[in-house]
Amino acid sequence: MAVLVVATGNPGKVAEMQEYLHDTAWNLQLKPPELEIEETGTTFLENAELKASQVAKALGQWAIADDSGLAVDALGGAPGLYSARYGKTNQDRIDRLLKDLGENPNRRAKFICAVAIARPDGTIAAKAEGECPGEILREMQGDGGFGYDPIFYVPEYQQTFAEMSGELKNRISHRGKAFEKILPQVTALGNEQV
Repeated sequence: MAVLVVATGNPGKVAEMQEYLHDTAWNLQLKPPELEIEETGTTFLENAELKASQVAKALGQWAIADDSGLAVDALGGAPGLYSARYGKTNQDRIDRLLKDLGENPNRRAKFICAVAIARPDGTIAAKAEGECPGEILREMQGDGGFGYDPIFYVPEYQQTFAEMSGELKNRISHRGKAFEKILPQVTALGNEQV
């Protein structure tokens, strides 16, 4: 199997990506913890490309990275690139978002995910983006998921991400859609490596 280094320090993200890529020839590995990449891009795709490219070059191996976040219409797309840094804990982030949104009747929002794969020389071999539209509730619903999941409601399924089964969330989420788009490219690249 070909090795694909995941540009993250989060073992949970490696497991999640492996689920999406389980039928490919790639074996995912966590990047070394001492290899830190600063996210200086101005879009989710720029950050994903930056992380994949820098990890690939530093290690001389194929690398994959994703970047994602929540964009709320009434907040001009915030928290956006700063979704993970909108507060110290998940609860802090949710509380701040609900406070910032207040009683604004426009609750439209979307989760966005960008995925990029870089060759060992750092050039980008594949990239894709996925979105999941929804709304921000006024209070939390559901016990599953993480981050903003308890307040992100998908009208089509009449559930928050936190109320959905893992299978449904993986299929309809921004990350699921991005991986669905990139999967044919990942498969082709993996077959070249084996």
